[in-house]
Amino acid sequence: MINLNLMDESQLIAAAQQGDLPAFNQLVLKYQNLAYNVAYRILGDADRAEDATQDAFIKAYKAMGGFRGSDFKPWMLRIVTNTCYDYLRASKRKPTNSLDDELDKGEYNPRFRDPGEGPEKYVERQELSRAIQWGINQLNDHQRAVIVLIDIQGLSYEETAETLGVSLGTVKSRLSRARAKLRDILQAHQELLPEQYRFPHREHSVSIHS
Repeated sequence: MINLNLMDESQLIAAAQQGDLPAFNQLVLKYQNLAYNVAYRILGDADRAEDATQDAFIKAYKAMGGFRGSDFKPWMLRIVTNTCYDYLRASKRKPTNSLDDELDKGEYNPRFRDPGEGPEKYVERQELSRAIQWGINQLNDHQRAVIVLIDIQGLSYEETAETLGVSLGTVKSRLSRARAKLRDILQAHQELLPEQYRFPHREHSVSIHS
């Protein structure tokens, strides 16, 4: 019996393409956190992100026979992103949360907690994270995707272009517009930001990696 833990990604992909569900599940284990985090940031809702991630992996398993190439991650993330687009269209593109909803929330999401940080730093980071997520929720679908993939998940421009199925130039222009729009949104709603991150304090800048 083959030990799946000893197989590299290309071997797991080959096995999954032959309908090997345990091999595909190994790929799921490798990418499930990334897929969820992308869905969560695009949709701005934990429950919908869980559903979208599950739907995306089901779609991916059914489509494995048609996978061509060696890089599974952008292919998988394209399915996740397109599934999120479907969810956004189903909700008629309305913002997921109102400003008041974001201000009233407690902890944003335990998946993003760093166990090594102190309570004050954690609260500060959560406030900033909620503000950024509320701002992301106001962006259009394509702007959400590109800013999540590059500025939050750290994908390269090339990986993002492959994930979204667009040109490198399109990625760069979308990202520029998304960053400018997010900055304008946060400037207009500075009450969402921790005090030290509000724009009059030039010594600090808002980082969406928080």
